[in-house]
Order: sequence, then structure tokens, then C-alpha cells
Amino acid sequence: PDSSTVDSLEKQLICPICLEMFTKPVVILPCQHNLCRKCANDIFQSRGSTSISTGGRFRCPSCRHEVVLDRHGVFGLQRNLLVENIIDIYKQEESSRSHHRLMCEEHEEEKINIYCLSCEKPTCSMCKVFGQHRDCEVAPLQNIYERQKTELSDGIAILVAENDRIQALLSQMEELYVCVCVQENGHRQKQNVCDKFDGLFAILEERKNQLVGMISHEQDDKLSYVRSLMRRHGDHLEGAVKLVETAIQSMEEPQMIGQITFDLNTVLIRISTMAKASNMERPEPGYESMAHFDINTEDVAYILRSIDFNTGRASTVQ
Repeated sequence: PDSSTVDSLEKQLICPICLEMFTKPVVILPCQHNLCRKCANDIFQSRGSTSISTGGRFRCPSCRHEVVLDRHGVFGLQRNLLVENIIDIYKQEESSRSHHRLMCEEHEEEKINIYCLSCEKPTCSMCKVFGQHRDCEVAPLQNIYERQKTELSDGIAILVAENDRIQALLSQMEELYVCVCVQENGHRQKQNVCDKFDGLFAILEERKNQLVGMISHEQDDKLSYVRSLMRRHGDHLEGAVKLVETAIQSMEEPQMIGQITFDLNTVLIRISTMAKASNMERPEPGYESMAHFDINTEDVAYILRSIDFNTGRASTVQ
């Protein structure tokens, strides 16, 4: 009763080219049909495609869908590891069927031919009649074997169908170039972030230059003013020294009293004028301070550290 299921599974594992069970490695085509890689290569070579390095194409023998190969040829086709595993399981199952039946450990001349459903272990008829399984529920071993094989075949068929669905999904994702789109969109968004930060850097650099320029301007004005005062004080000092020298010289020269009186009056007038001019302008206390140019960047720094993506808005893949 279960031979139809096994036959159906066997048909799923037959290569449409060599009409034998798939020989590993098994490759899956974009149309989801499977071939032995050796058979696929034979088809490819029979089409006269000798330049494997430049790729090629051939048609699927099952559905005639055109298969386009890359530079790796048939070696670039994806292996169907699930089908290969199913083949291994199937061959192991078939091999177990061909082995001789095991003999009962309790009754060495009796073959194991029944399955104890209560103890879930195979046994012999003598164990059921006279042995430890006489009160247990049993069933023919072949029936249990066929039932379990059917369940295994059904499970394999489900796995094969699921594999086909996954392979179709992978092919669809490849056709939609999802990976390429993810890479391109990621590169675009990274460049966008870099551009935005470069813009912020430019604003900060411009403002920095403006503030530094304001400091430099006032610094130059203050230095110019102080140096001007120093030159004026220096000129005044130099004039005072010369006046002192003139006064001393006038007193030492032997001249007429009238002439001496005239010269001394002139010197006295110049000394009086010089003394009045000595009360010259000077910088106010704290004039040298530049502390009023201090800035507070804590608030701005906090805002910069808080920059984040606009996660609140729905983003679409472009």
C-alpha cells in the first residue's frame, strides 16, 4: 500500500538526463529543476560552448527554460544540498531493507518479526507467546516499517517542497537585485551623512574664523594704542632730557647777566610747558584683559552629540 509513495519519491530523485538517481554534486537551475552537475556539463558542452570563461547558456531538459551561465559555467550553479542529503537517506534506507533480519537475543533461532507497541522495540513471536512481551500489544514488524517509511517519505516530500519554495524566494530576491539595492542605498545614505557633517564643519569653521577675527581686530587696536602712547611718552622723555641738558649748559656759560636772564626765562617757560605735558594719557586699569571674548559651547556640544537619524519618519527603499 505504501509502494506508491516510495515510487513517487524515487521519481523525484531521478535525473532527467541520465535517467538514474542523481549523482552528487546535484545542481539546481533557476527554474527550480535539478540535474547532476556532470549531466549539466554534458549538455553545456554538447551545445558547442567551449569557452567556459565567458559563460554560456543551455535549456533545461524538463521545462526548456533557458539557463544563462556566468564565467564559471555549470560550476557556478548552486548545489542542492537538501536533495543530496535526501539521496543519502534514501540509499541508507534501501540498504537497510536488503540486510538480513536480526535474530532474537532471547530465542536465538527466532527472527525478529514483530514490533512491541507497548515497549516500542522489535521482538520475535516466541517473546510474544512465552516471553516478556506476552501481555504487550504488538504489530507485524513489516507493517511498522512500511508505516515509518511512509512517514519518512512524507517528511522528505515536505522538505523538498519547502526547499523549492526557498529556492524560488532566493531566485526572486536575486532577480530584484535586493543585495545590490541595499549596497547602493547604504552607500548613498553614508554619503548623505558625510555631506551633512561636512556642512556643519564648514559652518563651525566659518564662525570660528569670524570670532578669531574679532579678537585679532581688538588685539591689534589695543596694541596700536599702547604703542602710540609709548612713542608719545618716549618723545616727551627725550625732549625733557634735552631740556635739562640745555638748562645746565645755559647756567654754566659765562654770559652777560641780561643774556643769562633771557635764556633762563626761555628755559623756564619750556620746563613749565614740559611739566604740564607730562600728565599724559595712559591705559585704564584692566585695559590688557581680553576675557570678554570667552564663549560657552556646552549647549552646542550637547546638541551636536544628540544628532541622530530621523527614525520617527518611515523610510522607503529607493
